[in-house]
Amino acid sequence: MHGYEMIQEIGERSGGAWKPSPGSVYPTLQLLEDEGLITSASEGGKKLFTLTDSGRTEAESGAEAPWEEAGRGVDWESMNEIRQAGFGLMEAFGQVWKTGTAEQRQKALGVINDARKKLYLILADED
Repeated sequence: MHGYEMIQEIGERSGGAWKPSPGSVYPTLQLLEDEGLITSASEGGKKLFTLTDSGRTEAESGAEAPWEEAGRGVDWESMNEIRQAGFGLMEAFGQVWKTGTAEQRQKALGVINDARKKLYLILADED
């Protein structure tokens, strides 16, 4: 696989709970290659990575895959509700920002800032 495919695969295997950034994946791949645990080859303009025999042995003897732990105990139904609410909020804000007057934009900005503050107050157990 190449790095981007690995990022997508980890996201899928964790059920969306963990999607590592390219800034963490590519340096890790370089480190693994430097340690002789993977090899790379350029193919079609992409760098493909493959486990070496020692890399496969190391992977098989290691701990549980981190993506399995990342998705454990997540309430996916609630997570989807939260995502949909967030996306809906940002969609409405974007619509006001694109088509609203300067006054409407300022009001929308105030609503977003108030919502952010209220969410933090929930964590602080304050009303």
